[in-house]
Amino acid sequence: MYKTVIFDVDGTLLDTERVVLHALKVALGNAGLDYELDDLRFALGITGAKALAQLGVENQESVMVDWFAMEAKLTEDVEIFDGIVEVLEKLDGIGVVTSKNADEMETGFYPFNLAEHFDAIVCASDTENHKPHPAPLLRCMAMLGADPATTLYVGDATYDMECAHAAGANFALALWGAKTTDGFERANHVLEAPSDVLKYVRR
Repeated sequence: MYKTVIFDVDGTLLDTERVVLHALKVALGNAGLDYELDDLRFALGITGAKALAQLGVENQESVMVDWFAMEAKLTEDVEIFDGIVEVLEKLDGIGVVTSKNADEMETGFYPFNLAEHFDAIVCASDTENHKPHPAPLLRCMAMLGADPATTLYVGDATYDMECAHAAGANFALALWGAKTTDGFERANHVLEAPSDVLKYVRR
């Protein structure tokens, strides 16, 4: 049983996959770069800067601005996953660790009124190193006064899993966001629905 639960945002709390990838595709297209959505899925779970660097984009700053502006326009298409709010209402001392930066959080997280449920929120602007590096999760656990041995990080990407293990915490795959267990052989738990989190938490 775990004392502390920390959640990822995209693909875990919020159903953002289509919006994030569509916005990125449009931004790249505006820069004269043509990609299929499937070619961009690797960008889910890492910072925008890292994704653009892996794509070899030269004018990263302008593409990033275009990408996030497009995401903001599509915010109304983002939904909270069914069952998430009900689970958060039953948990105490929980946190968020996300690859979104502070500006993205303002348009892509806080408007959904989920922040009130969390005692610690760590975004990409808060640490020098980012997932899969353990730094963001270690910072969040420190803010919560949590022991890694009794902490569960819930996410939908391999970067989340690697981050959790590197920080000494366990990882639960949010299957409602990941949609597959491929590549997640090292996940400590596979959660088919948000309510499954409650099976593993000491309350």
